[in-house]
Amino acid sequence: MPRIVHELSPISLLGGGNVEQSDLIFANDYAPRLIAADGGADSAVSFGWLPETVIGDFDSLTEKTRQILGSQRLFQIAEQDSTDFDKCLRSIDAPLILGMGFTGRRHDHTLAALSTLAARADKRCVLFAEEDLIFLAPPRISLDLPEGMRFSLYPLGPVNGTSEGLHWPIDGIPMAPNGRVGTSNKVSGPVRLTFDAPHMLILVPKEARDKILAALLEEPSKWPDPAAR
Repeated sequence: MPRIVHELSPISLLGGGNVEQSDLIFANDYAPRLIAADGGADSAVSFGWLPETVIGDFDSLTEKTRQILGSQRLFQIAEQDSTDFDKCLRSIDAPLILGMGFTGRRHDHTLAALSTLAARADKRCVLFAEEDLIFLAPPRISLDLPEGMRFSLYPLGPVNGTSEGLHWPIDGIPMAPNGRVGTSNKVSGPVRLTFDAPHMLILVPKEARDKILAALLEEPSKWPDPAAR
């Protein structure tokens, strides 16, 4: 599958949903290379930023923004079988992606974005939601978070795991979206998790931002590229 964006450092990806300006300011410092998903380019321009690349089917990108950016920044993928978020993830090669503007405005768009995290499990992407960070758990991850912090697990498919440092351990508990889930757990010590399938979302407050991003960059275990299976 061809890659449009290649980067050895984290990048920022902006969609057309709700986005906090404080998240954009953080992203500009942490991952200054900005990519937009279709109408996310309009959001970027409204904040005074020019994304270097825009990827999508362009059904929501305004003509005004097209003129501002110029054709050389626009990469259209015309098929309608996937979302713009999916088109972006499969077209980006980077160690970590900070996704903003993919949650909050419409529930169907939010659900589609969460499904895409699992469908593109080989990509390390953290979604910045209104209050939380949301990301797909790698096969293993270690996190040093404040005791008592809310730590939610939500499976998108059948998955088993092990845990240390959670108030309610998950060992030996099969989890599934139509069965046992792990929302509103909390941290009781250094967190160590393992999972046997790329189906588990982790949701934590945005105050854990720095530690989550550092842990994901340092964790060597990865899910395979689904296209290579």
